[in-house]
Amino acid sequence: MDIRECSKDDYPVLAAIWERSVRATHHFLTEDSIAEIRTALIPLYFPAVELYAAEDGGAVVGFVGIGGDCVEMLFVDGDMRGHGYGSALIEFAKRRGATKVDVNEQNEAARKFYESKGFAVTGRDAFDEAGRPYPILHMSL
Repeated sequence: MDIRECSKDDYPVLAAIWERSVRATHHFLTEDSIAEIRTALIPLYFPAVELYAAEDGGAVVGFVGIGGDCVEMLFVDGDMRGHGYGSALIEFAKRRGATKVDVNEQNEAARKFYESKGFAVTGRDAFDEAGRPYPILHMSL
């Protein structure tokens, strides 16, 4: 497995991975919320962070988006979860200075994953950054 910086050419592949990952792990999201977020990925969310892809055998299997000291997004393709790609991406982000991450409170598996990597809950918001009713847990090393 290799981790490499992404370019705009990678955005469609990353968006597809994002959607498969979300559908496998974010069962609390409504179809309207998924559609709303999907339409913002390429024009708004991806350009706002440094994106790095995990590749295995030449195929992108996951990615991480880093903004300053925060992991803004980390997604592993739905059928590739549990193979160490997420762990490799979070360790890569930590080496690049990431010490914070926000997690949907309803995504208990993600919270447990980040806790296993040394993060602890330091705060909570009742709504996500877009004002949707999905509580966010703030976590830090």
